[in-house]
Amino acid sequence: MRYGTALREAVDSPRTTPLIGIYDMYSASIAAQHYNGFFVSGFGFAASHYGLPDIGFIAWPDMLAFVERLRPAFPDHHLLVDIDDGYVDPEVACHVVRRLERAGASGVILEDQQRPRRCGHADGKVILPLEDYLKKLDLVLSSRQDLLVVARTDATEETEILRRAAALAETGADVVLVDGVRSLEWIRKVRSVIGDKPLLFNQIAGGKSPSLSLTELTELGVDVAIYSTPCLFAAHRAIDSALAELKMADGRLPDTRMSGAVGVESSTRLLEQNIDRRQHRRHRVSA
Repeated sequence: MRYGTALREAVDSPRTTPLIGIYDMYSASIAAQHYNGFFVSGFGFAASHYGLPDIGFIAWPDMLAFVERLRPAFPDHHLLVDIDDGYVDPEVACHVVRRLERAGASGVILEDQQRPRRCGHADGKVILPLEDYLKKLDLVLSSRQDLLVVARTDATEETEILRRAAALAETGADVVLVDGVRSLEWIRKVRSVIGDKPLLFNQIAGGKSPSLSLTELTELGVDVAIYSTPCLFAAHRAIDSALAELKMADGRLPDTRMSGAVGVESSTRLLEQNIDRRQHRRHRVSA
């Protein structure tokens, strides 16, 4: 399976392609009921795997191990993986890209931040000199075979945003992302300077960018939309509410037959689908 090619075909479709941010196998299992593309979000992974904010704690072997678990369970889903700055060193970035591609990743996002890095929608970001980032990006591009590569800038100064977006569009990267874009006007400006290069837009609840529908994004010329944290934040709210209700009920669990709440049977049925997808894929390959 050429996962990069499959994702490129989705990006080339007339409408904006949504990729849903997942943070563990269970959230991916639920998201797979609704969407056929995942974004392996650094924000979500840092929160779920380490219990830490997205400020550079992720170790690449942990991210690789997560993708290695995801791909067999979801053999037909797009997997776009956030690799931050490539884990600092260009040679490490190239090694990680090769390993992720062998593990079945569809694509990666490589940013131009320098350490200490920040979430793309946070304040205090510091970026690499453009020439240094372009060298790293070029090495990553030469390391991949079919993998889709998103070139991301975290520039915040207006002139620098457009300068970097235009420069990224001239590279061999498949898609350009300007993270933390603050208005529709700036989406249009970025779209105008990158020519025909596909454009990615990052949506995160409470972030700096406007909340837009897929229809609106398509009209703006956006080719891909990543939703970094809908599963993580929904789980946060739902867990908090469920435990508050449990406390109010003096520790008595709800009757799932009466309340429609998730119970062991519905959860098991969901997870059994991951086994079914593995077996179905195996049978297709061997046939």
